[in-house]
Amino acid sequence: MDSNRLKRVGGQFQKDLAVIFRELAQNNFKGVLLTVTEVNITPDFSLARVYISVFPTKDQTGIIQWANDHKNAIKDQLVKKLKGQLRKMPDLVFFLDDSIEREETIDRLLKGEGDSPIK
Repeated sequence: MDSNRLKRVGGQFQKDLAVIFRELAQNNFKGVLLTVTEVNITPDFSLARVYISVFPTKDQTGIIQWANDHKNAIKDQLVKKLKGQLRKMPDLVFFLDDSIEREETIDRLLKGEGDSPIK
C-alpha cells in the first residue's frame, strides 16, 4: 500500500474526527477540549489508532473509555463525512495522547523542580 495514501487518509480522518469530537464535547463533555492529535492507519486498512488529547486533564481515561465504548457511533459519523471515499472503513481504537504531560514532566526535571528518577 502506498504510504502517501495512508498519510492522506489519516490526515482526512484526523480532520473529520476533530469535527466529530468537537460536537461530542459540546454535547457530552461541557468545558472539555478534545483534540485529535494523530491517526495511524494500518496498511491493510483494518485498524485506525486515534490519539486524543484531553484538556483539562481531569477524568481523561474516562473520556477515552467512553470514546472506545461508543466507537461504532463515531465510526458511523465518520463514514457519513467521508461519503463513500473508502471501500473498507477501518476499526477505530482510541488512545490518550499524554505527550503534553510528558513534555511538562521533562521540562520540570530539566529545570530541577521535580524528583529525578535517575539518582
